[in-house]
Amino acid sequence: MKRTTISLLATATALAAITGFASLTAPGDGTAAGPAAAARLPVERSSLLCPAPSGSETAETRYTSFTPKGTAGRGGGTGRGTAELRPSAGAPAGESTDVMRPDAKVPAAKPLLTLKEPGTPGAAEESGAKTPALVGTATGRLAPGWTAQQTTTVTAGSARGVLGLSCTAPDTEFWIPGASTAEGRQDYVHLTNPDDSPAVVDLELYGKDGELQTTLTEGIPLRPGAGLPIMLSTLTAEIAPDVTVHVSTRAGRVGAAVHAAEDKAGSDWISGAADPAPAQVLPGIPADATSVRLIVFAPGRNDADLKIELAGPTGRIVPAGGETLHVKSGMTAGLELGDVTKGEAGSLILTPESADRATPVVAALRVARGKGEKQEIAFIPATAPVGERASVSDNREAGTTLSLTAPTTAARVRVTASAGTEGGEPAVKSYTVKAGTTLAVTPPVPAGLKGSYALTVETESGGPVHAARTLELPERKIPMFTVQTLPDDRGTVSVPRAGQDLSVLDD
Repeated sequence: MKRTTISLLATATALAAITGFASLTAPGDGTAAGPAAAARLPVERSSLLCPAPSGSETAETRYTSFTPKGTAGRGGGTGRGTAELRPSAGAPAGESTDVMRPDAKVPAAKPLLTLKEPGTPGAAEESGAKTPALVGTATGRLAPGWTAQQTTTVTAGSARGVLGLSCTAPDTEFWIPGASTAEGRQDYVHLTNPDDSPAVVDLELYGKDGELQTTLTEGIPLRPGAGLPIMLSTLTAEIAPDVTVHVSTRAGRVGAAVHAAEDKAGSDWISGAADPAPAQVLPGIPADATSVRLIVFAPGRNDADLKIELAGPTGRIVPAGGETLHVKSGMTAGLELGDVTKGEAGSLILTPESADRATPVVAALRVARGKGEKQEIAFIPATAPVGERASVSDNREAGTTLSLTAPTTAARVRVTASAGTEGGEPAVKSYTVKAGTTLAVTPPVPAGLKGSYALTVETESGGPVHAARTLELPERKIPMFTVQTLPDDRGTVSVPRAGQDLSVLDD
């Protein structure tokens, strides 16, 4: 056999091994087969990163982890697999902003939380200020749709509150609008490296007049498996009430989120917003919101002129005094909308004022419930649609609200409540969401629930649908709460099908 033929056959064999399958049946007429449509297969490995939860000694943190069972059109992963959250090698929240040596060795750590079966969530709890960031990996049948949540309750101090975050998938870029360097705010950007090689990170901060002057924000080394919190006010001397944080990597991947604490108003996490796009949806504003502030950044070369609408229970309306927003290129704009929901849960929809001037933007909301010293804040980033399936864990028997928004086309969704972390039977219910509306519901609760449970939302027809979960944990008449969005879980990937073409073997 010729050397060329051997080499090509070896390549074909390797390709089949990598993709996991290959279609090698020859067509009946002897001609080469055309390219077949790509197949969607369950992912075989997922990574999640949970930042150090709090610098408070009174902090109580609950971690939950969940992988949905395979459903119609969404198969489960293969092999038994594992799903673990392990402590990182980094500093706890607020303990240090020193840059760590990127070549330092990372000590092995025992898992804090191990998930055993798809369809049943697991939970673990930690207390105090010394809890580090967590690095998580799921493989095999536990990988597709794997999600983890950390929920921290801080009951004392000026920045008391409930801080909730769906642990982040690693990436090379994050846009996080809604941060601040204003007086009374203490915001930290948390970076976590999940990999066995160092990461190198750049940070950019943008205010109302453009990029803030910063120091020590370029080429930040982050050692393998490490977590690092950095206080924003140590990076710049400029005072900016509305800041967009841009995290990008020169090497490696990271997880990124901002821990925002506001004196006498509470604290919460700000997660990365949906990728820049001309239209954005921010779902899940509570019905009793007393203050809603919109923060938008235009990362491109052109200014953005946006139309602002509120999707409520009966349709889309234009908020009085907040009909439009002009956002200059490279600048962050803020708009106070007050109690825009007027007692009815809703979602904010941003679209270009003119179709021929569709400029990509990123956006988030700062939402407050209560007033004065009895208020609490949370943040809602713009989010991608649910798509085929999305999940969120750590739902409680009381205080859980699911918001579903269909901005353009009516949709029907299926909501599955899993078994509880300590017992209970799954429950399922379907909902119809009318076009241009937000439907806020108390989701089904597992029969005989013990512990907390996970919610899985699947689009059955129509859409797109955007979703968010509000978790209320009141304390001493303070309406403490947190909101997490539910973008598609990306539990499947597109894998090209291989077809036989023996003509490539001709010499």
